[in-house]
Amino acid sequence: MQFNESKIPSIISMEPLGLSPSAVYPMFLLGLATYCLILVFNLTLILTIALNRQLHKPMFLLLINLPINDIMGATAFYPQLIDSILSQDRTISQPACFLQAVIVHLYGGGTLLILTIMAYDRYVAICLPLRYSAIMSLNLVAKLITVAWLYNFATIGTLFILLARFRFCRSAITDMYCNNPSLMKLVCEDASINNYYGLFLAVLIQSVSLFVVMVTYVQILLTCLVNKRADAKSKAIRTCATHLVVFVLYGLTTLFTIVSHRFNEVSAFLRRSFGVSFLVFPPILNPLIYGLSTREIRTKVMKKISYISTAEA
Repeated sequence: MQFNESKIPSIISMEPLGLSPSAVYPMFLLGLATYCLILVFNLTLILTIALNRQLHKPMFLLLINLPINDIMGATAFYPQLIDSILSQDRTISQPACFLQAVIVHLYGGGTLLILTIMAYDRYVAICLPLRYSAIMSLNLVAKLITVAWLYNFATIGTLFILLARFRFCRSAITDMYCNNPSLMKLVCEDASINNYYGLFLAVLIQSVSLFVVMVTYVQILLTCLVNKRADAKSKAIRTCATHLVVFVLYGLTTLFTIVSHRFNEVSAFLRRSFGVSFLVFPPILNPLIYGLSTREIRTKVMKKISYISTAEA
């Protein structure tokens, strides 16, 4: 995407962090530690699936996309934030701001799409176990993943192509990071088409994803309730309920973040808090909830840790 230097300010400023001098280094270490933790958790999941042929199955082929997406989102947010904390400089160049916004939106859409496909995979595995291999073939899973990423790139790309055509007359965004709604507020011209498209895109992906996930998990829970094995029923219900709660909270958080920019009555602090939370918590929790809680992956990880510990001893 090409940007015309005459159309937008060369430097954009973000919302101040408001840190006291004594809090700079503790917050820098906290941000760095959090980012490193995200990388460790998600890279462990990626490498475990990639390096073990026993895990080269449809379920894990879907799952590996989640940590890749989480690393992408965290990398768009944390390095710039950590640098801002240390330097106490909240300015960012306009190309870097647009790049951050594009990646953040790709991460948000990617998470919803991946979790939606994973929900359907679990539905087939639990409700139609005898037909699972026939339905969820590696070929179908590869096609679903490809379509999801192409759709994500096409819709988000269109969103920012529409934004890049405008002239900006302001240089201060009202968020902790660059995103489409905050950049829209810098536009000096009528951006109704962008506004309608952004809202339509947000509502479409949120509603479709929520509908698919709710329907599939309700079917899964109903199937579990009629399961005669109490232990299997209890484990499946706990797992499905946890995944469903996480998905709903993530969906509501992202939807609130996008929609709240359209209403001046919404607290700026509340909007920024919700906006940051969907970049902070999912990349940490997703590999634990969807990855390391899976028996096959947990077994492989523990064997590797045990092997390394024994070798060092």
